[in-house]
Amino acid sequence: MTSRLLLLSLLFLLFSFSTMNGQPEKTIATVDEPSTADAIKQLNEEKIAELSKQIAGKENQPAESVFKNIKILTGVPAGNVLKIMQFGYSRSLGTSCAHCHVLGQWDKDDKTQKRITRDMSKMDRSIVSDLLQNIEGLEDRKPIINCTTCHRGQLKPALNLDAELVTK
Repeated sequence: MTSRLLLLSLLFLLFSFSTMNGQPEKTIATVDEPSTADAIKQLNEEKIAELSKQIAGKENQPAESVFKNIKILTGVPAGNVLKIMQFGYSRSLGTSCAHCHVLGQWDKDDKTQKRITRDMSKMDRSIVSDLLQNIEGLEDRKPIINCTTCHRGQLKPALNLDAELVTK
């Protein structure tokens, strides 16, 4: 019973992050934030290449010793952080680095989206460690969820099924 209440609370928080006063959250858009898939991919590849050059020789050091203001991915090798950002967060949310970060000033916490992402990462870990791992009968004893589980490549989480899927 307590697990169900916690899960419902977490799902409510997820929905709360995606709306404000019943209206979709307005994001901080900048001239640096691309809007097409090709532009997003190009910007991400350029920024990852720049950062890869900057950390050359330090890729295996813990992220927090290479980058400033690492709060979620502590202990992760710096080179892997770039891959996580590019393939985990960016693709899962269908957005560029500029959505959460001030380009070139990666350590800044100026954007709400960066803080929300950190909180949602904590939520993911909580769902896995406090809920999924305690559900008896799951065949996969190491269940995971991540950004893609809900976002499916879109900024707004998939809260409804496609009408076509419902009727099949």
